[in-house]
Amino acid sequence: MQLAGHLYTPDSAASGPRPAIVVGHPGSGVKEQAAGLYARRLAEQGFVALAFDAAYQGESEGTPRGLEDPAHRVEDVKAAVSFLTAREEVDPGRIGVLGICASGGYVLSATATDHRIRAVGTVSAVDIARQFRLGADGAQDPAVIQGMLDAAAAARTAEARGEGVQSFQLFPDTAEQARALGGKHGFEGFEYYRTDRAQHPRSAKFLTWSSVDRLVGFDAFRFADLIAPRPLLMIVGSEAVTSWMAVEAFQNARSPKELHWIDGASHVDLYDKERYVGPAVSELTDFFKTHLAKAK
Repeated sequence: MQLAGHLYTPDSAASGPRPAIVVGHPGSGVKEQAAGLYARRLAEQGFVALAFDAAYQGESEGTPRGLEDPAHRVEDVKAAVSFLTAREEVDPGRIGVLGICASGGYVLSATATDHRIRAVGTVSAVDIARQFRLGADGAQDPAVIQGMLDAAAAARTAEARGEGVQSFQLFPDTAEQARALGGKHGFEGFEYYRTDRAQHPRSAKFLTWSSVDRLVGFDAFRFADLIAPRPLLMIVGSEAVTSWMAVEAFQNARSPKELHWIDGASHVDLYDKERYVGPAVSELTDFFKTHLAKAK
């Protein structure tokens, strides 16, 4: 399948191939949102940066639309790295990856087994499997995911009987419903994806039910210890309800690693609010410039 991406390049001249960074989008996002913002900002700092849409989503190919397949999402990251290795303006020995939200988990899994990736950064990283199983705050009633797995099983049977792709809506119809169902975190997701703040016509509005059992059996952090000795930087908002997942991933990884807190930021604040994005980009710039430097 062909994946669609936006390649951001620095305006300044270079004496040779540059370091490059693959930027992955959040679970329901597209390349024009948070991933594109971070890619553009990193290009301003001298990196070639690629923001791309996952398969089955955005402008990338793949049916059914709205499928969230974690194994494929990991392969998408590796495919993006492959694309960069073939670019004349990129030094294939100096490629890093950055994952935001769900991609923060996917890039850990990809980096663990792809030694072409020399450094990995995350922003508001989550393991989307843990989020489905345990909730954004880790306190979800176990009955919730059991009910979703029941629905996923019924959907697969319906599809086998020719009843078409079975999907579920990602966000409620109103801000009030979002707050009632998901509290502050749920409302912030609604505000980002469903209002003029950042909505985009191609961002995912539905996921297929067949995504659910794929997601629940995944573990983005399982092999985080294999990333070392390549460096890891995880950036987390101090007010993020999801921060426990980044802490868990950080604990699973081995040094060299750094967990950097952005004071006052929630999970979604780090997608686009300049007072939080600016410091995050500064940390990422220093990190990637240090670890994607030319070999002496």
